[in-house]
Amino acid sequence: MHSSLKYISLFLISIFIFAACKTKKPVAQSPKKNTPSSTLPPKTSENLPVKPIPQPAVALKPLSYQMPDIPREFRGVWIATVANIDWPISSTDPWEKQKREFIGLLDYYKSLNFNSVIVQIRAAGDSFYPSNLAPWSKYLTGKQGKAPSTQENPLTWMIKEAHDRGLEFHAWLNPYRATMTLETNELSPEHDFHKHRNWMLKYGSKWYYDPGLPEVKNHLLAIIKEVVVNYDVDAIHFDDYFYPYREPKLEFPDKASFDKYKKPGQTRDDWRRQNVNELIFALNQEIKSQKPWVQFGISPFGVWRNQNKDPKGSPTQAGQTNYDDLFADVLLWMKNDWIDYLIPQLYWSMEHRLASHRMLADWWSNNSFGTNIYIGNGPYKIREDSDVAWKNPSELNTQVNYARTLPQIHGNALFSAKSIYSKNQDIAQLLKKEVYDKPTLPPSFQPKSEAIIEIPVVLDVKTTQEKTQISLEKPLDPAIRYAMVQGGNDLNLLHDAIIHTAWVGGSRVRNLEVPSLNTEYLAIRWIDHYGRIVQTQVFQTPKTARP
Repeated sequence: MHSSLKYISLFLISIFIFAACKTKKPVAQSPKKNTPSSTLPPKTSENLPVKPIPQPAVALKPLSYQMPDIPREFRGVWIATVANIDWPISSTDPWEKQKREFIGLLDYYKSLNFNSVIVQIRAAGDSFYPSNLAPWSKYLTGKQGKAPSTQENPLTWMIKEAHDRGLEFHAWLNPYRATMTLETNELSPEHDFHKHRNWMLKYGSKWYYDPGLPEVKNHLLAIIKEVVVNYDVDAIHFDDYFYPYREPKLEFPDKASFDKYKKPGQTRDDWRRQNVNELIFALNQEIKSQKPWVQFGISPFGVWRNQNKDPKGSPTQAGQTNYDDLFADVLLWMKNDWIDYLIPQLYWSMEHRLASHRMLADWWSNNSFGTNIYIGNGPYKIREDSDVAWKNPSELNTQVNYARTLPQIHGNALFSAKSIYSKNQDIAQLLKKEVYDKPTLPPSFQPKSEAIIEIPVVLDVKTTQEKTQISLEKPLDPAIRYAMVQGGNDLNLLHDAIIHTAWVGGSRVRNLEVPSLNTEYLAIRWIDHYGRIVQTQVFQTPKTARP
């Protein structure tokens, strides 16, 4: 028994010793010398390729250099489409040809240092844009109601082309004129003459909307709303056609609406003025409720009232006037702040006997009521008028220079585009040489309520042979409308460099592009919707960012 226990004990001890030998780690041998693998370090995570962590971008620091102010002056030109006065030259030309003609006009007036175009987009119950409220204009496509042969929206395209050149786009509409002749067989079925025959009144050689009907006012409000909501226009613009100019021995046939809507004891003249006043007030409310920065401007006939009718009137002998014949109480609109600017049409020569341009410019300057006044000039008369003053090549320059001497006059607009484009180019060059020798900005406006605008931070500037790209730290504040960019190698001459406009229209972009500026310095002026310079920044461009 003891002998058996002894063998069992020896057997268990042997198993225990064997197991202990199995778990013991072997001793590591030294690597053999001169073996290729012996020169490679062990592969650990510390020496594998590592993707660098991106560092926060460092913004470019603006220099403390102060750029001089840019002068402010409205320099506008009317581009009339009715009867193809200015554009398009032919309503039956292909759209691509019409585009080239429009670009030619823009480039020409941009080269003359103009800063605004006033483009007629509604001539007589029609439209130069796809509308639910009016047919296509025959002056664009040759036949009223016929759409242009393009997928482009003509108005969207025109606005972009103007903005790309740093030109404001003022959308010009005629409110009450329904047709240009009494011929109605060529009107589109979509024209209001056919859809709302009861709105129409025949007077002289045309059909007009009846301004006394509330439905007409509401219709016009809807037309303006359609334009303001859908297009990036800078202004809505009306000309001088409210109630039509009087025809000899012919009364405007609005007796039915007068009898229906007049107030007790109200004269027909006062009632007519009230109709126009109510439209202007309502339009101002509609425009500002949609886009407060869109201006509302009007270009009335040049005489409010003659002095022989009203001692407050001008020393003129005009055959018809705003107040007494067109029923446009222009001074009331300015007093009540219903419009942002006024361009009285002073198409007479400086010393005209019946209506002196000089005296009328003085009168409007003295009766602005805080509204921006621009003078409307008539270069269409140059070398083509019975008034010999228009044969003087300096007449236009004299008028524009005189406007600059008047404290409440802030610029000029010329009627119309072809007058110094397709002819009289010598007058245009004289205007540029003597008066419009440097670019300007149009006047700015103050918003009704102030808002804090975030100043853009420029991260980087990169230039290739084709373009310069400006990268921003954050998307632009939507209150920024466009940027004016200049490049130069001499700080003291930077302000004279060509201005390149980058229009963003309130979109929250993070990059701007302008033509290639391979220069030492870059200046950027940020402009808001109201035309105010939010900030001017001057940078020394990084050499690494240039080709």
